[in-house]
Amino acid sequence: MSAVRYERKFALVHSGIALTHVDPAVRPQDDLFRHVNGKWLSETVIRADRPLEGSFTALRDASEAAVREIVEESAASPDPQSPAGKIGLLYSGFMDTDTIESKKFAPVQPQLDAIDAVSDRDGLLALLPEFTRNGAAFPLAFFVNNDAGDPTRYLVYLYQSGLGLPDEAYYRDADFADIRTAYHAYAVRLLQLAGFDAGEADEAISLEHKLAAGHMDKVSCRDPQKTYNPRTVGELSESLPWIRPWLAGLGAEGKDVSEVVVCQPDFVKTLGSLLEDEPLEVWKSWFRLQALTAAAPYLHAEAVDTHFSFYGKTLSGIPELKERWRRGVAFVEGALGEAIGREYVDRHFPPAHKQRMEELVGNLIEAYQQSITSLSWLSAETIERALEKLAAFRTKIGYPTKWIDYSGFAAGKDVWQNVLEANAFEVRRNLAKLEGPIDAEEWHMTPQTVNAYYMPTMNEIVFPAAILQPPFFDADADMAANYGAIGAVIGHEIGHGFDDMGSQYDGTGALRNWWTDGDRKAFEQLTSRLVDQFSVLSPEEAPGSTVNGELTLGENIGDLGGLIIAFKAYRLSLNGEPTPEIDGLSGDQRFFYSWAECWRQKIRPEESVRRLTIDPHSPNEFRCNQIVRNMVEFHDAFSVSEGDGLWLAPSERVRIW
Repeated sequence: MSAVRYERKFALVHSGIALTHVDPAVRPQDDLFRHVNGKWLSETVIRADRPLEGSFTALRDASEAAVREIVEESAASPDPQSPAGKIGLLYSGFMDTDTIESKKFAPVQPQLDAIDAVSDRDGLLALLPEFTRNGAAFPLAFFVNNDAGDPTRYLVYLYQSGLGLPDEAYYRDADFADIRTAYHAYAVRLLQLAGFDAGEADEAISLEHKLAAGHMDKVSCRDPQKTYNPRTVGELSESLPWIRPWLAGLGAEGKDVSEVVVCQPDFVKTLGSLLEDEPLEVWKSWFRLQALTAAAPYLHAEAVDTHFSFYGKTLSGIPELKERWRRGVAFVEGALGEAIGREYVDRHFPPAHKQRMEELVGNLIEAYQQSITSLSWLSAETIERALEKLAAFRTKIGYPTKWIDYSGFAAGKDVWQNVLEANAFEVRRNLAKLEGPIDAEEWHMTPQTVNAYYMPTMNEIVFPAAILQPPFFDADADMAANYGAIGAVIGHEIGHGFDDMGSQYDGTGALRNWWTDGDRKAFEQLTSRLVDQFSVLSPEEAPGSTVNGELTLGENIGDLGGLIIAFKAYRLSLNGEPTPEIDGLSGDQRFFYSWAECWRQKIRPEESVRRLTIDPHSPNEFRCNQIVRNMVEFHDAFSVSEGDGLWLAPSERVRIW
């Protein structure tokens, strides 16, 4: 494949950089993030209903406005069984506050009655399928995905769940003691509002602590060797006799579920023991709290405010609840995302954007080919296999070619019933996969989602339409800006195929070792240096807290490799021709300005701490600054020298791909 060369009249091209945000008092050699975004950082006030502001939130605002228009127009649809009619029903039901206020806790009463009716262990176990299926409460989650051992078939994956706090660390770390206290107060308040005793909060949270003690930590959950544990249902049934009826109750009866993947075997053992040993009333208290927590955002104002006071204010530091229309749009989008996405694409995604993205992806893949071929730390054998995997990548841009069929979605006027139906519909849709071949056209994000992803078991990179907008992509901007932004995003997603996780899958998506032992050891030595670099970084919003270099390793590898390869692809696209200075910046400088602009962000301290604990991405300032410190191209572009803030000695720089 040869790279597409862009012959453009530079005089007609704008830089694509928002220079009004630049702070000239900060040198790019010392802090690229605050140089490019400094004025924006000093002038921006985080809106009262947001945990953060930034480039991504600006795009999400635009997507939200577009979706709102679609949703509100759909509310006038005369056919309630059409996709538009179902969108309208869900939104109208959510916005009908008079009816919602009059019902109080009545919508969730059937689930509470079912819990009250449990009188023995068998009755408790009988609750599990229904409550898992409709999302009301479940200690064990499931999803259907390609079998990592044989990606040509689907399997059910079982995954740890059951916690009201974001992660198991919140139940044990001293740093989260205040949050645990606030969580208990929240549980007491919500249970009492629904007519239950405060003591039930003690029982429910005590059980959560025991569930959390059995959870695998976030870093271990990133290791596919630890989380890929195929088991026959017969084997599981020996220690978990309820597993077969649970799967059947979910709707798997008659489908091939003779084998499942247990992602966290120790947790499944913990859950089995707790279901046997914990007092029945303790489990009933846990089910009540879980069901009420799931329902609260969709009930009357008192329940909504109670839920938000903890999950919004305490955990993320957000002062105000979002306007109701925003919450309604988010709910409908979560339930009927591709129905909305189909209309979104028709209105907001020009076909030319898809063609330009295909050209960019082609350039990035060629740059990766050249880079991998020239790597000195890899053997010829592993290089050949890496190139085979790269050649097998599949790319999806903009929108699916086959859309989800929502004809079986039973939309109604009651918002909580619509929530239950949305959850149950997804369960049915997932389990239906077990009956057929792999669906290579399935998407796991909607077109209106501002994001992108790599799926290792399909070896595919996916770029939804909504991210293909400024500052990430501008068809009229200088190519340096596009390569420094969407080019780096493309490179990042390709890079996930070769990060610490993705590199364990081959070109077919199978979890298979295609490395020599020596090459894997060399790779781990390089990545351990990256872990060490990031593990000492502390964002200014969360003094005393540091990045978890192991948790963020995959994303940091993606960022580093993605930006290096995007720069290489940018240079390839020039075909050896020099670029003019635009807005006082060279082409190479514009490339790095664009990178910094993408990570523009201002975040609340509480949200920063939460993300440091559970998010596999590093804080944005480090995604910008720490990555470029490792690049000779950045040092050359800005003449960075020893003593500058972003100088990193050549011997300390990490370059993997």
